[in-house]
Amino acid sequence: MDRRTERKVGIKDISREAGVAISTVSHVLNGTAPISQEVRLRVLEVARRLGYLAKRQQKGAIASLTTLYLAVPPGNLPHNDINLVSWTLLTALSRECERRGIRVVAHIGAPELNAADIIAGARAASAEGVVLVYDDNPKLLRALAAADLAVVLLNGEDPTMSVDTVAPANRYGARLATEWLLSRGHRRILHLTWRGRSTIMRRLDGFHDAYVERDLPRELGEVLYARGYEPDHAREVLRKFVAERGGLDGFTAVFCAADNLAIGALTELQAQGFAIPKDIAVVGFDGVAPGELTMPALTTVRVPLDALASSTIQILENRLSVLGVTYPACRIELGCQLIERESGGLPLSKPQIRHFDAVSV
Repeated sequence: MDRRTERKVGIKDISREAGVAISTVSHVLNGTAPISQEVRLRVLEVARRLGYLAKRQQKGAIASLTTLYLAVPPGNLPHNDINLVSWTLLTALSRECERRGIRVVAHIGAPELNAADIIAGARAASAEGVVLVYDDNPKLLRALAAADLAVVLLNGEDPTMSVDTVAPANRYGARLATEWLLSRGHRRILHLTWRGRSTIMRRLDGFHDAYVERDLPRELGEVLYARGYEPDHAREVLRKFVAERGGLDGFTAVFCAADNLAIGALTELQAQGFAIPKDIAVVGFDGVAPGELTMPALTTVRVPLDALASSTIQILENRLSVLGVTYPACRIELGCQLIERESGGLPLSKPQIRHFDAVSV
C-alpha cells in the first residue's frame, strides 16, 4: 500500500504545490489578508484538488450534528416497490448520515404528523436537528419553527418561509422538459399528473411556463389528472381518455409528472396499438425508475436525490454551526438533468444528458 495516500494533507502540501508561502495559503483559506486573484485561485485549486477543502469542511460540520431526528409521513414511507422516489431519497439520506457519523432516529407516531410529537421525540433522542420529509403543511412548519431546534424540510415547499428547505427545481425541470418537446415540433402535449403536493403543482406550472415562453396558446397543452402516481393509475386514465376521444385527439406527446406514470403510459399506449415514439412521445420525471430497461427506453428528468440528501445535512449543519436561529430561512433548489432516450423521439445508442443550472434562492 502506498503510505502517501494515508498521510493527512496540510497547508504545507498546498504551499509546495501552489508555489507560494505557507502564510499566503493561510491568508487565502482564512480570508485574513488581501491576496491577488491569480494567487488566490491557484491556492484554492490546489487545495480542492488535494482534497483539503472537502476534509476541512467535513471536519467542521461533523462536530455540530451528532443526532438527527427524521420525520416522514407514514403514507410516504417506502412501503412497496412502486414508491421508488422515497426508497432512493431516504436511502441516500441514511448513507450520508452514516458517512458523516450522524445517528438517525426515526419518528414513529400517528398517520398525520404532529409538531408536538415530533418535538418531544427529538428532545427525547437528544437530537440537535430535525429533517422533515415531504410534509409542507404550513401549520406544522410554523410550530416546528417555534421550537428550539434546527429544522430542514426535504423535498417540499414552505410558503411561510419558517424553516430551511431543500428541493429539486421542479418548475424549471418541467419547463425545460416541455420546451425540449416543443423544440422537436410537438405542439399538443398532454401533461399526465395527479393532485399531489406543492412539488407536483410546480411541475404543472413549469409545463405551462414552456408554452408562455414560446408565445404559444396554453390551450394547446392539456392536463390529464390520474387518481394517483402508480402505473395502473396512468393506464386507467389513459384508457378512458383514448376511449372518449376516439384516439389521441391530435396529441403527439405525453409529459408525465412522475416516472411511475410514464411507465404506465408506455404500457397502456402500446396496448392500445400506438407506436412510441412514432405516434406519440413519452417523457417522465424523477429518473429513479429503470427507464433504460423499458421498451422503448424512457426519456425522463432526473432529480438529483443523492445531492438533495447531502445538501439537507449541509444546510442543517450550517444552521447549527454558522447561521444561528435568527438568520432568515434558506431555500435551496437543485438543478435536474434531462436524460434523452428513445421514448422522447430521439433514437440514441446511449443516453445524452443535458445539465440544467441549479437555482438557489
